[in-house]
Amino acid sequence: MKKLILPFLLFSFFSINSSCQTQSSVEDTYTYITPSRDGTGKVYQGREISQVMGFAGKEWLERAEREREEGIAAALKNLPINSSSVVADIGAGSGYYTFRISPLIPEGKIYAVDIQEDAVSYIKKRSEVLGVKNVVSIKGTEKSPNLPEGEIDLVIMVDVYHELAYPREMLTAIYKSLKPDGKILLLEYKGEDPSIAIKPLHKMTEKQAVKELKINGFDLVQNGTYLPIQHYMVFQKAK
Repeated sequence: MKKLILPFLLFSFFSINSSCQTQSSVEDTYTYITPSRDGTGKVYQGREISQVMGFAGKEWLERAEREREEGIAAALKNLPINSSSVVADIGAGSGYYTFRISPLIPEGKIYAVDIQEDAVSYIKKRSEVLGVKNVVSIKGTEKSPNLPEGEIDLVIMVDVYHELAYPREMLTAIYKSLKPDGKILLLEYKGEDPSIAIKPLHKMTEKQAVKELKINGFDLVQNGTYLPIQHYMVFQKAK
């Protein structure tokens, strides 16, 4: 019996130690500071996560001048999709991009994901009014878009990634939802350009975006120069 005690104690020690290390690594993912004016005080990879723009900002998303300011036509023209693609618009908001992508994939479908019930309900009702059949509304959570695994060709986040409360967990969930050759497209206001009149925490540099997605299993495969004030960053699962 005494001979069994030592191996058991060693096993217990290593099991507990391993568990503690795992828990520690999870806790160390995020750090916290005093929140800046537009920030949450939560920091990921050296970047303070910004506050979320609520659904009350719907009118700003749908403003008439948005096409001219952001070059929407060019953004849509260069999407890495075909007529049968399955797309997910995460942080869909009012569905501004959702309803512009929908007709481009007549044989596919687009999941419109948002964590705000008002946004999900709005898109669902608008789909019914417009008679659009290939838009599926999904209520996500802060840690997951609740998408089916291995089904998505393209995840698009338009000025959304910088607001994710749990970017690591969300990217893990997105990774699982993508097909082997699936892609993520981030449209983010250029953090390198101080002349762009967007609050600093609502912009991102290419360097920062690459850093965060790289450690979560994604490589930058393209940063298109199609848009006047936003990055057009396409990521794919790392080989």
